[in-house]
Amino acid sequence: MPDNTAQKESPSYRLAALDPDFILGDSTRGARFMLEYQKAEDHLRARGVVSTIVVFGSARVREGNRWYEAARQFARIASERGGALRDGEAGRHHVIATGGGPGIMEAANRGAIEAGALSIGFNITLPHEQEPNAWSTPDLTFRFHYFAMRKMHLAMRAAALVVFPGGFGTLDELFEIMTLVQTGKMRPVPIVLFDSSYWKGLLHLDTMTEAGFIRPEDLKLFSYADTPEQAYDCIVHGAGEGWNPPGNGSVQT
Repeated sequence: MPDNTAQKESPSYRLAALDPDFILGDSTRGARFMLEYQKAEDHLRARGVVSTIVVFGSARVREGNRWYEAARQFARIASERGGALRDGEAGRHHVIATGGGPGIMEAANRGAIEAGALSIGFNITLPHEQEPNAWSTPDLTFRFHYFAMRKMHLAMRAAALVVFPGGFGTLDELFEIMTLVQTGKMRPVPIVLFDSSYWKGLLHLDTMTEAGFIRPEDLKLFSYADTPEQAYDCIVHGAGEGWNPPGNGSVQT
């Protein structure tokens, strides 16, 4: 019988799903994008996660910092009162979700776990590898290659957004959500900027209004809070009657 080793060892003979050169190639980028969506979606559905409260902020703060402790306390309050502890046919609502890394993200995941609730971490692969913090629920700790898909998962179940002081990444995530709401691609959700002195010192958005680049009512897309209790009250007030029973502010897909 002729030797067919060369044929069996050829890359073309590999099963497509088991061929790393093919799966990781340029032509299958769309398939990888789809897989990043579906893998996280399957885990979230398995856990009955219907809606989330997304918490953003700097990765550089550490335990003991006032913003760290405020994020931790806020996440505990929100988890205890918002429906994240409920389990049943209606699913879990208002589960704390973060970018999964250190700093404010760690604090918020930690506060949720300390309340006995689930906690979601949407990590991203970076040149300087981001390690997942130890407080997100293990089977709800994800890692993405594509920023766009990570942002979609952060937004699509978001019933509220609480933004603590941070840097470029925090601003990117804040304006991503505000743009989705402003343009009608996402239903209005409460957006709370924590620590009014920080945000008012950093952002002078009236300049855009005066230039005619945004409408005066666009400045009502967000509110300020200076304590964890106040932040949660802003969410409940901003959500209105839809908050209890828990609702779902979702991105149109």
